[in-house]
Amino acid sequence: MRKSSRVLGLTILIFCAITLSIWYAALREDRHGLLTVSFLNIGQGDAIFIDAPSGRQVLIDGGKGSAVVRELGKVSPWYDRSIDVVIGTHPDADHIGGLPDVLARYDVGTVVRSSVEDGGADQSAFLRAIDSEKGARVLIAERGQIINLGKGVYLEILFPDRPLPSVETNTGSIVARLVYGDTAFMLTGDAPQTIEEYLVSLDGRSLKSDVLKAGHHGSRTSSALAFVGYVAPSYTVFSRGCDNSYGHPHKEVVELFARFGIPTSDTCKDGAVTFVSDGRTVSRR
Repeated sequence: MRKSSRVLGLTILIFCAITLSIWYAALREDRHGLLTVSFLNIGQGDAIFIDAPSGRQVLIDGGKGSAVVRELGKVSPWYDRSIDVVIGTHPDADHIGGLPDVLARYDVGTVVRSSVEDGGADQSAFLRAIDSEKGARVLIAERGQIINLGKGVYLEILFPDRPLPSVETNTGSIVARLVYGDTAFMLTGDAPQTIEEYLVSLDGRSLKSDVLKAGHHGSRTSSALAFVGYVAPSYTVFSRGCDNSYGHPHKEVVELFARFGIPTSDTCKDGAVTFVSDGRTVSRR
């Protein structure tokens, strides 16, 4: 009797696992036409999770430590152990420090990294983790690259426009624009005002985006007036930790967005900040 019960229980578990796998495979393929972008609450740093209508997923940066793994568990199912693309915008700890944990836990198809070489411990750990991710394609980000996420969604690399191995890490930060139909998200890493103004000279009105992740966690070193004006976002996000030692977001930046009448969200105050696009409009979830 006990043996029969064990066999029955095992059969039910196998059936449930198969059913779950089939359901999840279907879910990965159909998000009902919605693009979801979540700015994760990982403390002082950046971690942006993109879930495309095709089911393809991207993680841009991972904060300092293991918090990113916990936060990923909140925006994707516990049984999801794959991420299509992982991007490290530049080799500062608050951007790539958590990515080795991500690469250890998830199967990753493509890793995109900055060309900046700072020789620090965090970058060394990131590079070792990339090497251990067998089968992953590795790209050095450069302007003009397009990461196709399917069903009309793509991520375009705007900067850097050349290899920059020796520049200051923030200056070499990857800047990308996520596009879906008539909607877009401007994702700036820690790019300073000089780079923002350079992009204005290159792209002008093409920078227009519905959502802007404020550069460098709301530091006064980013969010140049002309750049914010050309991006003209409907929403801005400060990705930062509470009571951080840098004073982010700086008062001048907060006042700048207020002057433009642009509402701001803050991962410190609001937790994870999530937006949804149907290709026509963007709304805050």
